[in-house]
Amino acid sequence: MKLPTASYIGLVHGPIRSKDGKEITTSVTNLDIHDISRTARTFGFKHYFLITPIKTQQAMVKKILGFWEADSGLIYNPDRKNALAEAEVIDSIELAIEEITKIEGQRPFVVVTGANFEKYDGKEKALLEQIRLDGKPMFLLFGTGWGLTASVVEQADFRLEPIFGIADDGYNHLSVRSAVAIYCDRLARSL
Repeated sequence: MKLPTASYIGLVHGPIRSKDGKEITTSVTNLDIHDISRTARTFGFKHYFLITPIKTQQAMVKKILGFWEADSGLIYNPDRKNALAEAEVIDSIELAIEEITKIEGQRPFVVVTGANFEKYDGKEKALLEQIRLDGKPMFLLFGTGWGLTASVVEQADFRLEPIFGIADDGYNHLSVRSAVAIYCDRLARSL
């Protein structure tokens, strides 16, 4: 099975909400580069954008990606290059949308995720039905820190229902790597 449209993942490091609701930029982590690349590749996403406006963070990501393209990385773990080949660091959500639009010939259907949405548009099955109807590529955005800013959420085409755990005390705070894997698996199972 494969996703019904060209699909992309974006991990947003800025703009992001801080614990006190301010707009910030978070740091890119090595685990986010590797683990989400592997998840994206496993579930057939076409490209993975790491979104940060911080130039030093961009340089770090490029250096990490470059290592796995070089001889020493290829010798150590040739499969890693396969997963990381579709990862790219980019300045902003808007530039990622422009890049997808160039590749696909149309603007993507932007989907946002988050644990703290007050309202949402539906679950994975409803999302897949919507993108089948629209025929647009899908751009699935994940936030870091305390989640995507209100302006990002408001501009999205679809707010995916949060992942609710089974803890009866209301605890709901997965790592973004776990959330990406769960959503990708749910999308694949909803096909």
